[in-house]
Amino acid sequence: MKALVIYYSMEGNTRPTAKTIAEAAGADLLELKPKKERSSRGFSRYLWGGKAAMMREKPALLPLEADPDRYDMFFIGTPVWAWTLAPPLNSFLSGRDFSGKPVALFCCHGGGPGRIFRRMREAIPGAVFLGELGLRDPAKQETESQLELAKEWALEMLDALQRQ
Repeated sequence: MKALVIYYSMEGNTRPTAKTIAEAAGADLLELKPKKERSSRGFSRYLWGGKAAMMREKPALLPLEADPDRYDMFFIGTPVWAWTLAPPLNSFLSGRDFSGKPVALFCCHGGGPGRIFRRMREAIPGAVFLGELGLRDPAKQETESQLELAKEWALEMLDALQRQ
């Protein structure tokens, strides 16, 4: 079974988690990249990001470096923006069919996951959800222990898939 880790990381906080999950699961990586990336400096990024997330914007993405149709299982991750998923993930998920496909969800947040997992499940109708993992600022706090949790979780998701 071929697995793909799909993620977005504006400031690089979600990237180490995605890489750790991919290594543990023997999966390929697909980083979503908007055609026009906003500056990640200053307070305006929170205003712009919060508005974009709440309005469920779908920015144009650069061409994908992997074809999701060639994979059987997915780990999908995002930073939490205004208690929901980042807009590039909205773009990617829009119109994609994950019906019957096993999917594991992860997020990185600075204060709590909010409604992120409910919103992600709503954006991926028909998928077979294996589990969820939320990590608090893994690139900034307790990095080693949080990345170890991500590794263990990835292996648990593969075990859950085998039990199905």
